[in-house]
Amino acid sequence: MEVKGNSDQEEIIDNLQKWFEDNTKLPNKIDRIVLTRFYYCMFKNVEETKKLLEVNYAMRNKYPELFIQRDPEDEDTENTYAFTYMVPLPGLTHRNYRVTYVRFKNPDPKMMHFTQDAKTLLMIGDCRFTMPDAVVNDIPVVAEGDVLVMDMEGYRMQHVAGVSLRTLRIFLKFLQQAYSVRIKGLHFINCPSYLNKIMAVVKPFISKEVYDMMHFHVTGLDTLYAHVPRDILPEECGGHAGKIEDLSDRFYKQLLSKRGYLMDPKYWVIEKV
Repeated sequence: MEVKGNSDQEEIIDNLQKWFEDNTKLPNKIDRIVLTRFYYCMFKNVEETKKLLEVNYAMRNKYPELFIQRDPEDEDTENTYAFTYMVPLPGLTHRNYRVTYVRFKNPDPKMMHFTQDAKTLLMIGDCRFTMPDAVVNDIPVVAEGDVLVMDMEGYRMQHVAGVSLRTLRIFLKFLQQAYSVRIKGLHFINCPSYLNKIMAVVKPFISKEVYDMMHFHVTGLDTLYAHVPRDILPEECGGHAGKIEDLSDRFYKQLLSKRGYLMDPKYWVIEKV
């Protein structure tokens, strides 16, 4: 889907932007590409787009510790980057989905701080959403959906014990009710033998629709490649996109470049009277 539409669509986005800025239930400002993503997510239905925007920012302001009180250069982010890789991969799948790959950098459970790690993952998404997902035939485009690949190599029961159920509930509720992009797949690779115990923690918080999107690749990675091409995957899971360390470093530089935007309350805080 093209970042910039025809003149009729751009007029609709103009009107949505004015509505957003005048709405006392929303912050003062919104990035135009972010707004366009909301519009596409709701299949270009203006009224549904408005509803999703209000739900999204209401949740952000209800839980500022996850969505607003953040800094790409703070200790929380530094700790998360020392613990795990969270990388939006370059390119799109054959169905025009963008893939985010998550893998332990240091699997020591003592490195895990679930709420801070979730905050960093959400901040990475907010950074990514301000930029095109790819350029196709010289035209900037945004993805038609999102896919998460969770590499569970090194995952232990101690990690399960470290999960904050409150944060997990908020995180999954946000993805299911307020996210600005349609979720198209959740893929788990290198799954441990006690996967059923992990799912027992997660399943009460997810809808049947989301559960049906979950794929557990327990007999190798060929089944993953049917959904996510090897060309956009890191070398660590048989891909050709380069080493995960290099991909992570590259995106982290983009995250730092968006620090002012990510911390600007005018884009996130509802403070109108």
